[in-house]
Amino acid sequence: MSAGSPAARPPSYDKKIGLVLQGGGALGSYQAGVFEALTSSDYLPDWVAGISIGAINAAIIAGNRPENRLKHLRGFWEEITAPTSLWPSAPGGSLAALQQKASALTTLMFGQPGFFTPRMLEHWFSPGTLVSFYDTSALKGTLERLVDFNRINNAGEMRLSVGAVNVRTGQFAYFDSAEITIRPEHVMASGALPPGFPPVEIDGEHYWDGGLFSNTPLQYVLDYSPRRSRLTFQVDVFRAQGQLPSNLDEVAERDKDIRYSSRTQICSDAFRDRHDVRHAINELHKLLPPDLANTEQAKRLYEHGCVTEMDIVQLVYRPSEPQGASKDHEFSRASMEKRWQQGISDARAALHTSPWLVPTPKELGVRVFDAV
Repeated sequence: MSAGSPAARPPSYDKKIGLVLQGGGALGSYQAGVFEALTSSDYLPDWVAGISIGAINAAIIAGNRPENRLKHLRGFWEEITAPTSLWPSAPGGSLAALQQKASALTTLMFGQPGFFTPRMLEHWFSPGTLVSFYDTSALKGTLERLVDFNRINNAGEMRLSVGAVNVRTGQFAYFDSAEITIRPEHVMASGALPPGFPPVEIDGEHYWDGGLFSNTPLQYVLDYSPRRSRLTFQVDVFRAQGQLPSNLDEVAERDKDIRYSSRTQICSDAFRDRHDVRHAINELHKLLPPDLANTEQAKRLYEHGCVTEMDIVQLVYRPSEPQGASKDHEFSRASMEKRWQQGISDARAALHTSPWLVPTPKELGVRVFDAV
């Protein structure tokens, strides 16, 4: 899909801008494309939140000066998709599909440069101490090289939040630059998906990938108090709708899409219902006579009300053909570039139409736009 220039943002549309990035491994280059489109628009985010690969993308965005963000995003994705001579690129068709499967197999066998490497043989001779198939120490070096954590923690220009799960308690945790000092370990913890990757220790506790609990940080951004009216670009890499599978590989892919996209949909629907109730409380309170409005019960109810208005733009990676269950660990350069370009195209199309500029009906607290 192509689009012309973005619609101009009028001064009256004064909502804050959020960018919410889902987990999805190799599919995360789609998110980078979306961000590239936003950089040439009037909708640069002041808050970026991510889980798993979304946390890594978010950290690179928040941890760089505006002129370096795209360059370092590109550097990260080019490094972890470095071409290998084992499997030459194919232009399309069945040969391209075979190349994609070969690329995913290469990842499983050898890892990805600057990201993760297989455990050495000596670890397999001590299986009682083995907690992951891969070592992610390379990722720490990559983050330290591409992300200015001092900027994240001190600049105040862009807020960063990443989510992870406490292995011991099973509770979800958000690491938020507005509340704590963010370190590389916080970003690594958000992407520590077991059993592939090891848990990451932070201040005496160990954390796994936030996608085990919730694959999107949307609720955290929109529910954070004090709330502000916000336009949030929610970038998903697993689509809800799809075709009936015709083979086992497509069955596995469809299963993964449904499992992850359903969590996002539940989160969006729950927040919309909850926020509409907050608006209804405010409207009801205006109709109460003074003697009733001043009761303890009415005041307690009024505390749950809210006047903020939320617009959610859903940008979902929808490939034109099946990619197989291994798509989230298929790191070929060709696939990365294709996903990146689709992210640019989808985001530009949304910016061109800008449906969020239509006035909000008074009865609505939340509007959700499926941008593609």
